Amino acid sequence: MSEHPTNAPLVVVHPDKQGVSDAAGARLLLALLDTLCVRDDAHVVLTGGSLGSDMLASAGRSPLARLVDWSRVHLWWGDERYLPDGDPDRNETQNRAALLDHLPLDPAKIHGMAGPDRSESAEASAAAYATELRTHGGGLFDVVLLGMGPDGHVASLFPQHPAQLVSDAIAVAVHDSPKPPPDRVSLTFECLARSRQVWLLVAGADKAPAVCRALTPGAQRWDVPAAGVRGLDATLWLVDVEAASELPS
Repeated sequence: MSEHPTNAPLVVVHPDKQGVSDAAGARLLLALLDTLCVRDDAHVVLTGGSLGSDMLASAGRSPLARLVDWSRVHLWWGDERYLPDGDPDRNETQNRAALLDHLPLDPAKIHGMAGPDRSESAEASAAAYATELRTHGGGLFDVVLLGMGPDGHVASLFPQHPAQLVSDAIAVAVHDSPKPPPDRVSLTFECLARSRQVWLLVAGADKAPAVCRALTPGAQRWDVPAAGVRGLDATLWLVDVEAASELPS
């Protein structure tokens, strides 16, 4: 297993889940504004789950959202359930309902992962997404947003799952996922690490043990996948008090 970068993560603790959502939403808008001042486009990897969508909804309520030139923003996903377009369990569907369908985005810059209605298999979907990233990815993501499960998984990279072992690839098909649905598509660790900033959004007491394990020096991504993703410039853990409750004071 490859070693993760040595730049230390920064933990930012907010009072509750809503505080994480509000702060992360504002932080994302500021990051987009800063990026678009110096580059033609911005590339963001979105995350699913209730916290990922709550963060987008919060961003949409901010006055800063009106200042972003959304036509220059590329949106990607760290993982997706291998389900048809529009399925309510898809990350893209949830993110669209929370904010994306209400923004003046360029449809050509919304890069969803194909489900069974648009691909022959999860493997074919992963291969197509890799091609999409090579064509439009610009080399580096500006921000990667990740949630984390109570088991420490990020994207659809689960503890001690063979999908972790795929190297030199951009995206991978995930089968026999320990949480439903069993078939998914995920960016690999190597792809997720091609980001200027990685932000992990975590809330809830059920996540506290995994937060502690992931931030323990020497933690291995095979056992705690969240320990294996670091940004090139910054790694932020944006957590609430409950999720941070087992960290050393």
